[in-house]
Amino acid sequence: MSKGKKIGMYLFLIIFSLLSIFPLYYMVCAATNMSVDVVRGKLIPGTYFLENYKSLIANQNLYRALWNSFRNSAVLTVLCLLICSLAGYGFEVYHTKAKDIVFTILLTAMMVPFAAIMIPMFRMFSRLKMVNTMAAFMLPSISTPFMIMMFRQASRSFPKDIIEAARMDGLSEVGIFFRMFIPTMKSTYSAALIITFMNAWNNYMWPKIILQTNESITMPMLVSNLLSG
Repeated sequence: MSKGKKIGMYLFLIIFSLLSIFPLYYMVCAATNMSVDVVRGKLIPGTYFLENYKSLIANQNLYRALWNSFRNSAVLTVLCLLICSLAGYGFEVYHTKAKDIVFTILLTAMMVPFAAIMIPMFRMFSRLKMVNTMAAFMLPSISTPFMIMMFRQASRSFPKDIIEAARMDGLSEVGIFFRMFIPTMKSTYSAALIITFMNAWNNYMWPKIILQTNESITMPMLVSNLLSG
């Protein structure tokens, strides 16, 4: 590669690196300046961070929102990984034509928008008297077609010889899953953990509908309150 091409490539990377970092830098500037300075578009960090932090604590239940978001996301992530990995493993290892039909129905469910099932779900949870409960927050997302599909695809790369050898050694089917499959699929679980946790943390619409008390507020709901004044 010529020197001119190298310079152009590095210049391109530097420009786009700065553009990607700019929102984070602007957030720091906004957190350390007065509201008037933020409206004016001041791009230099200020000295009002402590005042802004005290104002946030006084007007919003920040620590409660952080705890609720972390607790809900962590529990939902663990349950979702366990249930979806079991389902994906079962669809592939105990493969039958009937399971293919069920799996097709699950994939079809991915095309149904959340807005179409939002009201029926709320009515169902309301009749079950589960409004403002952690279970109502988690149940709609505890098992998703995308995660089941992801683990089923990963199960296809799991060596069948290991399963047969474990069965011959007397290991139970549950033992094969927990002692053989999970340790082998660490990379898949890592990717699924990141996706599930981020989706649970950023979820706004359903918690806003089903969690209707200040004690149940999550971080996306708190940010929405700040944006709406």
